[in-house]
Amino acid sequence: MFPWMTIRDDRPLLYLDVDGPLIPFRARFPGHGPIVGTATVAAKASGNPLVERLDPADGRRLLALGCQLVWATTWMADANEVVAPRLGLPELPVVDFPEDESFEGGLHWKTKPLAQQAGDRPFIWLDDEITDTDRRWVRTHHQGPALLHRVDPLVGLTDGDFAAIHRWLTVQQQGFTS
Repeated sequence: MFPWMTIRDDRPLLYLDVDGPLIPFRARFPGHGPIVGTATVAAKASGNPLVERLDPADGRRLLALGCQLVWATTWMADANEVVAPRLGLPELPVVDFPEDESFEGGLHWKTKPLAQQAGDRPFIWLDDEITDTDRRWVRTHHQGPALLHRVDPLVGLTDGDFAAIHRWLTVQQQGFTS
C-alpha cells in the first residue's frame, strides 16, 4: 500500500504520464516559440528544453476533471518540481514503480503496478505507450472500471482526449447514481 492512499478518496484516480501526453514530441505551436513568455528561461533552468512544450491549459483541464491526479512517469518526483508548477498543478502523489521495468508478453511495465495500486477504485491512465494488450490485462485483472487512454505522443493531450475522458467519467457517474 502506498502511504498517500491510506486516506480513502472515492474519486477516480488519473494516472498521468509526462513525456508524450504533456510534453509532446513535436512542438505544439510550430513557429510560435515558447508557449508562455518565460518558458525558454524555465526550460533552460530545468535542464530540459522540451518543457516549453507544456501547455498550462492542460493543468486547468486536468484539475477540472475532478479526479485524484497521480504522476505515473519516469520523471518521478521531478514531475512535481518541474512540470506541476508550469501547469498550475499542486504537488501530486507519485507512483513508485518497481525496479524491474520489463514488457512481459507485450504488457507495459506500468500496467500491473497501476492496476494493483488502484485496487477496486476506478482509474484512468493517460500514456502514449498503452496497447490493446494492456487494456485486455486490466479488463481481466482489475476489479473496478478503468480507462486506458493512449495519447498521441506527437501532439500531446487534445480536445478529443479530454472529450473521451469526460464521456467515460459521465458513464461512470451515471452508474454510481443508478
